[in-house]
Amino acid sequence: MSDNTTDRFLGYLNWLFNPFHGLQTTEVYDLIGTSSLTEHALYLNLGYWRDADTIDEASEELALLVAKRGGMAPGDTVLDCGYGFGDQDILWARNIKPEKIIGLNITKSQVERARMHVADAGLGKSVNLREGSATEMPIENESVDLVVSVESAFHYRTREDFFREAFRVLRPGGRLVTADILPTENSDNLFRRIEQWISWNLVAGKFNIPHENYYLTPSYSNKLSNAGFINIDIASIRNDVYKPLHEYLSVNRTFVGKLHPLAKILAQLTLDRSAESVYCGLDYILSYAEKP
Repeated sequence: MSDNTTDRFLGYLNWLFNPFHGLQTTEVYDLIGTSSLTEHALYLNLGYWRDADTIDEASEELALLVAKRGGMAPGDTVLDCGYGFGDQDILWARNIKPEKIIGLNITKSQVERARMHVADAGLGKSVNLREGSATEMPIENESVDLVVSVESAFHYRTREDFFREAFRVLRPGGRLVTADILPTENSDNLFRRIEQWISWNLVAGKFNIPHENYYLTPSYSNKLSNAGFINIDIASIRNDVYKPLHEYLSVNRTFVGKLHPLAKILAQLTLDRSAESVYCGLDYILSYAEKP
């Protein structure tokens, strides 16, 4: 084992067992590698389970829900921030056919795999996946109709910078849609509040959610408004995400075998606990906003 490999392994080991040690976002997703929760695709989202029976269906349903909420349509230029392996972009290109989809992602290993994925699908002309930051977008002013972020905005340093950049690149009348993770409102019960605190901080620590992004829905709305957005609408869909996902994965654990050995330990420990305990500190929102 080389020195670099040893250092990386020890870093991952520290990440798993040390509650005060986190990883950078790119390190988290390099650890996950090309594994995903899905069985037949490479989606990394948690899924929208209202009318879905499998993780593949739920992951597609979430991508389609985001597209529908944003009014994605033929002729649109879409900017997808944090596109993972590009599965949702392929889905949108095939089913909705926007004129162009541009993607930004900072994890190089995902960028390379996603580009191959798009090329294999024959969609290289309409889907342009780039390596770049959602908080410093290499995108021209007022050149995009729809900005979307599916389960990635909580990583950004900071989400407010992302809102400002999204506002800058959107044309007048453009829309911003996020599927995002926030903390839940604190319970009046002290023991429940402690459980919520543990739930949030474990997730925030392991998956690099900066403290600057720790706030509730009213603050989320205010920050969108401060960035210049109007017609803001934020809905919690947590009941159609966490519990059904947990129930499905507790029975169908095939994805666990695809994970890095250390990530596998964390997944198994999580699935052995109840959904109510694991996710009690996490809200899940679908957010919509418009540029005047």
